[in-house]
Parts: sequence; C-alpha cells; structure tokens
Amino acid sequence: MDGSLIVSNILNPPVLFFFLGMTAVFVKSDLEIPAPVPKLLSLYLLFAIGFKGGVELIKSGITQEVILTLLAAMLMACFVPIYTFFLLRLRLDTYDAAAIAATYGSISAVTFITASAFLTELGIAFDGYMVAALALMESPAIIVGLILVNLFTTDGKRDFAWSEVLQEAFLNSSVFLLVGSLLIGFLTGEHGWQVLEPFTQGLFYGILTFFLLDMGLVAARRIKDLQKTGIFLISFAILIPILNAGIGLLIARFIGMPQGDALLFAVLCASASYIAVPAAMRLTVPEANPSLYVSTALAVTFPFNIIVGIPLYLYGINLLWR
Repeated sequence: MDGSLIVSNILNPPVLFFFLGMTAVFVKSDLEIPAPVPKLLSLYLLFAIGFKGGVELIKSGITQEVILTLLAAMLMACFVPIYTFFLLRLRLDTYDAAAIAATYGSISAVTFITASAFLTELGIAFDGYMVAALALMESPAIIVGLILVNLFTTDGKRDFAWSEVLQEAFLNSSVFLLVGSLLIGFLTGEHGWQVLEPFTQGLFYGILTFFLLDMGLVAARRIKDLQKTGIFLISFAILIPILNAGIGLLIARFIGMPQGDALLFAVLCASASYIAVPAAMRLTVPEANPSLYVSTALAVTFPFNIIVGIPLYLYGINLLWR
C-alpha cells in the first residue's frame, strides 16, 4: 500500500485536530467543549452535507446508476447486521450481539464527511447523490437488530412498542435533518445553493475540524471502556469494517461506480453508528451493555476509519479499478 495516502490523510487539518483532542485527554489537559456545542456542530454538518447532496441529486437526476447505488446501500444496511449478529453470538448473548450488529449495520455520518473532505483534498470527484445512500442506511439496521432480538431471545418473545421503534429509527434528529435538508436542496436546486453557499460551503471545513477535535476528546475517554470488551471485540471492530468495505468495493465495481463514489460507498459499509443506533438501542434493548456497542464503534472503528481505513479503501479502489 502507498504510505503517502495515509500520510496525506493524517496531515489533513480535521484529522490532526482529532489527534489533538485525543492527546488532550492522554496528557490530562482540561480542554473541554461545552456540551451543547458538539450537538450544534453535528446538526450543522448534517444540514450542510444533506443540502449539498440534494442540489447535486437534481443535477444528476434519478438515473439507473443512482437507483442501483441506493438499492445496494439498503441491501448492505440489512445484510451487515444479520451476518455480524451470528458472528457475535459466538461470544456474546443475544442482546449485546444484536445491539453491536445494528451499530455496525448503520453508518457514521462524520466518517462519510471526513472521506468527502479527503477526496476533495486529492481532487477526486464524487457525486452528491451519495448523501441519499447515507440517509437510507441509517435506519434499516435498527429494525433488523430488533427483529433479531425478537427472534433469538431464549426467554420468550419480547414485545416492542413498534411505533416508538419506527419513530426512533426514521424520525430521530439526525435522519430527519439529513433527509429534510436533502429534499430542500433538491427542491431549491442551484438557486438555493447560491443563496446558502457562504454558510454551507465557506464554514464547512472549519466546523468539521472543530467537531473532530471534540470527537478526539470523546474517543480517548472511551478507550478505558475497551478493557471490558476483550480482544474479541477489539479485533471485531477493526476487521469487520475492512471486510464490509471489501464487500462494498466489489459491489461498487460490479455496478460501475466511479472511484470517488466507490470510496464513499465503502466508507458507508465500513462505518458504525455511535449516535443514532446507540440511542435507539438504549430505548428498545435496555438489556444490552452500552459500553460494548458505543466503545467499539467510537473508540476503535471511528478512529481506525478516519486515520487508516479511508486511505486503505482508496488503495483497494486503485487496485480494483485498474
């Protein structure tokens, strides 16, 4: 693998500020981002990427390539939690296995956004409609995870309040804002983009950088939880993203995605949710241990993807697309 890709990724300001946040925890600095600020930053990033995706979607139109990409995204969002559930059941109970499987079946919007910034830095084009794939992959894993719990609990069938489940899966703040911004971008098109460009484009990378600083702080604090997970889950949190990215790249090659889109699709397949799915699991599967599914996604998979995974998947694309 060309080490220059990893170096190029690490030397991006957002990634360096992620390291800065982790370093602050390790050296016991009192650096801290006040609680409401990260939430505001995350909402901004979802709004900006969703709006831009809607504008790009109206430019490209609903083509066969777009439809195949979105179908592939939904397929992976359902397939990943199913196969990972049975792997996890080798060592964990049904509740923890289903919660972690759902976490890895869903996506990390910030990992996707970081990959977009990496592609922009390298001058590799990608299509804005990939944001639609991002939006479609958030919720199915939650539903699949809960179905697995209902099917495989040994102490009798569990009754879920499905209205609450669907509310949490499809109308949680991140999904609602992302889809809503996508639709508004689609409806307003180029005129809307020109109006909001100073806000959605000019501020974007600065806010992403500041948000990753906070993510570095949070990830470093979660590392201590990994002591409870053991080597099995740590290995799972590194190897499963690589496997999922590999499957995603093969699908992307089969469909004929351009390289930039293929990287974003691989990142979506490889990432794990640390916000939406954990919130849903806490509500619907309280028997599952949050320190397992949150720490593996946030303290292992997220740093791995933004530091090593993104350039590794691009290297795989360079091999497959020759």
